[in-house]
Amino acid sequence: MTGVAAARPRPGGRTARVRAAALDATVAELVEHGYAGLTVDAVAARSGVGRATLYRRWGGREGLVLDAVESFAAQHADVPDTGEFDRDLRMWTRTILRMLTDRDSVALVRAVFGAPDSPAVVRLRHGFWRTRLALARPLAERAEQRGDVPPGTDAEEVIRHAGAPLYYRLLVLAEPLTVEAADLAAAVTVAAARAGVFALPRP
Repeated sequence: MTGVAAARPRPGGRTARVRAAALDATVAELVEHGYAGLTVDAVAARSGVGRATLYRRWGGREGLVLDAVESFAAQHADVPDTGEFDRDLRMWTRTILRMLTDRDSVALVRAVFGAPDSPAVVRLRHGFWRTRLALARPLAERAEQRGDVPPGTDAEEVIRHAGAPLYYRLLVLAEPLTVEAADLAAAVTVAAARAGVFALPRP
């Protein structure tokens, strides 16, 4: 993603345009000032949406940020469907790589996951993960339907384990992310899934 302050074209009328302007401004403020430094006043000034509208529609800062982060997570989830499990997962981890190496995207990820723990911040993180998992889950579900992985494979665990090494390298080790790291994460997850590591025990 380049230039989070610029609203992306989205279908819809005035209501959709207001939401897009407010959420884009919220993301831009998160990138520039972090969660602690974000204010409704700043979002209003940046977006051109009145404070009264922001409070009426989102209830304040937390509602705005949660909606913006979940929307961002959905927009930046390019889920492949090539018909091949290993290829799909490799393309997915490379999508994560692109997000985590883009200047503005990674700034938002750091703002969300680097903020001090609080109930509001925990909800933000869960919102981000929940959205990403929901979008990518079909990738693993299709693999099970094709017989590429054992029956009962936990699709969410597959997606979590594919992305976790990249987030760990970025947020914990502060190591540079590479295509090789993304491909390794995909290959290890594919091997584990095919071996039944993520298969849920049958009752």
